[in-house]
Amino acid sequence: MIDYNPNDTIVALATPVGIGAIGVIRLSGKDAISIANTSFSKDILGVKSHTLHFGKISDEEKNIIDEVLISVFIAPKSYTKENVVEISCHGSNYIIQQLLALYIRQGARLAQPGEFTQRAFLNGQLDLSQAEAVADLIASNSKQAHAIAMQQMRGGFSNEIKELRQQLIDFASLIELELDFSEEDVEFANREELRKLVQQIQSVIQGLIQSFQLGNAIKNGVNTVIAGRPNAGKSTLLNALLNENRAIVSDIAGTTRDTIEELLNIQGIEFRLIDTAGIREAQDQIEAIGVEKTMEKIAQSAILLYVFDVVETPPEEVAKDLQNLADENSKILLIANKMDLNPYAEYKHYEAALSIVNCQLSIQNFIPVSAINNMNVEYLKERLYKTVISEDITSNTIVSNSRHVEALHKSHESLDAVLHGMDSGVSSDFIAMDIRQALYHLGTIVGQVSTDDLLANIFSNFCIGK
Repeated sequence: MIDYNPNDTIVALATPVGIGAIGVIRLSGKDAISIANTSFSKDILGVKSHTLHFGKISDEEKNIIDEVLISVFIAPKSYTKENVVEISCHGSNYIIQQLLALYIRQGARLAQPGEFTQRAFLNGQLDLSQAEAVADLIASNSKQAHAIAMQQMRGGFSNEIKELRQQLIDFASLIELELDFSEEDVEFANREELRKLVQQIQSVIQGLIQSFQLGNAIKNGVNTVIAGRPNAGKSTLLNALLNENRAIVSDIAGTTRDTIEELLNIQGIEFRLIDTAGIREAQDQIEAIGVEKTMEKIAQSAILLYVFDVVETPPEEVAKDLQNLADENSKILLIANKMDLNPYAEYKHYEAALSIVNCQLSIQNFIPVSAINNMNVEYLKERLYKTVISEDITSNTIVSNSRHVEALHKSHESLDAVLHGMDSGVSSDFIAMDIRQALYHLGTIVGQVSTDDLLANIFSNFCIGK
């Protein structure tokens, strides 16, 4: 955990490092306004909160460093709930370093990564999941990632967790009361109502856990592997999807021997397209390494684009390949390529053969294309998007943080123990202990329960100045 001293005033550059039109330096702490006032050409000690002031900043020898715009936020009406001053200066690295050094000489210290947001959390401005959403919002690079981060930062996810905790706390207090009267054998908490409540909470938690697959894909991108036999047209398909000649295309089988990775943004979702070596018995050691890499990438993929030549690959061979590549959890799109050479190929011709494949395949998974002619490439992009996004994410709570989903899993397990204990007829003290565990794990999400190590791990991943 950051060495938190509420008497410290911290300072940092809040904008990215590098030359730009504007740089913003942020001060936060009890002495933020007085430190900024010392070197400013105007007196800002008595000004109102949320006001702007234009003037010059000079060093101790009265040398003007820059003309700036100073924003003043008086506690508790600020991001950190402390006095905050933001100095908008010209974006020269020299000016920024001179100003930072000046404020440090005047009593501030350089902020550590995430310290401004940590102070906002410790001062009650944000709960922990909202604080983590700040980092997600900064890192968001799509409309969907932005929507999830904004929803979490505004407290949508937090409120849901807090409501679940409060419902459990209400019942837990009754069970704890029973423990005080254990010798009198009284029961304050209706066990059947408790069972219904636990099952209801588990249902909500399970829905949040299931949303993580979507949330993680939106936040971190979707690993999408293009695989198939040599000369199926995998590299041609990659080029068509990217609308550029990224991969070498040749009639010679085995041209692609290593993986090629590129990003494709479809309606705000980033797909990491991975073109792989053709799947066949390798002709030499280098190709063997390429095929091995292909199998590794397929195992790590969220979506598999299996490309096959509708002229050269009969349905039985397609099914044979998929038997080796897929499992019941695989998300697969069957890319029937070279339709310009065999326009009569349809899903029904493959349906019987594919029935042996151990994953869910249907006509919706079957995408007829001619990659060389860009036929149905836009439709393929549409199907890729719908494979990931099948709902309006703005209307649901989506979990995108791996720490949160781990805590949800542990809380669900503790509630399982509550139900098992009730079925087994265990005493109230054991039931109370399992409920406390569930409350603890839910509390770690919003920071109602936290440790120094947890906070240090979370805020160390922030940028300095946030």
